[in-house]
Amino acid sequence: MLIFQHHCAGITLLQVDPLDGTTNFVHGYPFICVSIGLTVNRLPVVGVVYNPVLGEMFTAAQGLGAYLNAKPLKASDTADLKATLLATEIGTSRSPETVAAMFDRIQTLTGVMRSVRCSGSCAMNLVGVACGRLDAFYEIGFGGCWDVAAGACILQEAGGMLLDPAGGPWDIMGRRVLGTNAHLGPLVAKLLAGCQTSSEEPQPTSGAVPNQQQQEHQ
Repeated sequence: MLIFQHHCAGITLLQVDPLDGTTNFVHGYPFICVSIGLTVNRLPVVGVVYNPVLGEMFTAAQGLGAYLNAKPLKASDTADLKATLLATEIGTSRSPETVAAMFDRIQTLTGVMRSVRCSGSCAMNLVGVACGRLDAFYEIGFGGCWDVAAGACILQEAGGMLLDPAGGPWDIMGRRVLGTNAHLGPLVAKLLAGCQTSSEEPQPTSGAVPNQQQQEHQ
């Protein structure tokens, strides 16, 4: 569900995914959530991700920090790829070209990292990085901006960073995301940029708006 409101300062967009992790829900797998994000001019400024099965409420607002059940969150300090726990998703496309690209990325990254996880929820993966359970997460071709708006705000407020998987600025409308702690973004992006790609997947866009960390480093 998307609700648009126009203000003199720009466009405010409330992005709601009432059930992120639909397949998990059907199978009784506990990684599901409600994801509610608020963006202003395509920048996430408020995020709420709630997992009713685990009883976990992740919240954040721009400049006010990130929290899990009212306790402050902080992304991990992992800087060594060999110690990195990465998350990604298999997705829904089963075309040979896309499947080949997907597994080429997984093979490349697992060759230099500790391990890889697939939880089945984009929002839960992002907040997993935010709270330090994961060190990095990427996905290409997820459903839409509503999958990432809330988690993106929470991750940034926890000290993490957002990039396009190819290494450029992250675009909330691009259906591509790489979220990491403060150290691993460029390293993971460099590995992903050298991997096989699929013409059927969303490609990097030119409409990206620099996120908070990228603006600070410019």
